Amino acid sequence: MKPPQRILGFLLVSLAFLQGSSVLQAADITPFYTQNQSPLVQIFGLPSIGNASLLGPGKADARLVVDLANNYVDDQNPRESILLDGESTRFSLDARYGIKKGWELGVVVPYVIQSGGFLDGFIEGYHNAFGFPQGGREQAPRNRLLYRYVKDGQERLKVGDSSSGLGDISFNGGWQAWGGKGEPSSAALRASLKLPTGSSSALHGSGSWDLSLWMVGSNDWKVTYGHLTLFGGAGFMGMTGGDVLESQQRNWVGFGGLGFGWSPARWIAFKVQANGHTSFYKDSDLRELNYHSIQLTMGGTLAFSDRISLDLGVTEDVIVKTSPDVVFHLAWRGTF
Repeated sequence: MKPPQRILGFLLVSLAFLQGSSVLQAADITPFYTQNQSPLVQIFGLPSIGNASLLGPGKADARLVVDLANNYVDDQNPRESILLDGESTRFSLDARYGIKKGWELGVVVPYVIQSGGFLDGFIEGYHNAFGFPQGGREQAPRNRLLYRYVKDGQERLKVGDSSSGLGDISFNGGWQAWGGKGEPSSAALRASLKLPTGSSSALHGSGSWDLSLWMVGSNDWKVTYGHLTLFGGAGFMGMTGGDVLESQQRNWVGFGGLGFGWSPARWIAFKVQANGHTSFYKDSDLRELNYHSIQLTMGGTLAFSDRISLDLGVTEDVIVKTSPDVVFHLAWRGTF
């Protein structure tokens, strides 16, 4: 074991022994509120799977979610070529309210920034340090914004100007199938309706109406030091015709997520989560468009009180070329 790994292992074990004596004081473990941040996917209403425990009557929950994604892929075949080089920052205000026992309503209001960003040099250095392939990014202009897709000699997509603006707003709801807050096992049926409020030409939105329906569940186990939680969800999303690669857009996709977490102390939890979905586009031989995707997010939660917490995570593309190289995820959460 290398010295940094020894130090990390020592800190984790020490944390458990020093802070983990009271299971009741362990931090809540909930899924990361993130999804695929590819510029050609985040425009749709792909939902985060959310919590399996709904809010009680009169209770409110608000999150400010920030996803900073660095994209670089340059791919082609005899008929097609695609270049996705840029950086996107997505701010989302996610608010929910318990309207009565077992029912809640919510809204997600995103604000999207598309730009050349500032992370290219850091990502190249990171890849060099760990021996990861650059995939051609070291030969491309740094901090450039250019999303371009050409098929059969026709340019079907080009975005090269930085922009910012409102994304596609979503309204959502949930019904508690069983369990709930404080129960070891819970499940909820959730739904979401996304409206075409963002600019599709700037890739702030898709131009489509998207309706999602999914089931999410979780199970919690007490252990000697804190508790463990397994969570997951799966469902389908239907979409009307949008404005981005409209002739190649699919009208149905499946999606899901699976993860687990461990909280050894009242103020911290460690989490790992995989998100996945089927392809959003058809009539292409490029993985960036017509291939299923899986992303892996690793990080945790810092609980500052019973009401305020912070999620921190880093997302990598498990299936390369189908999602950004790296996404930095942050989410402030408050309950009222």
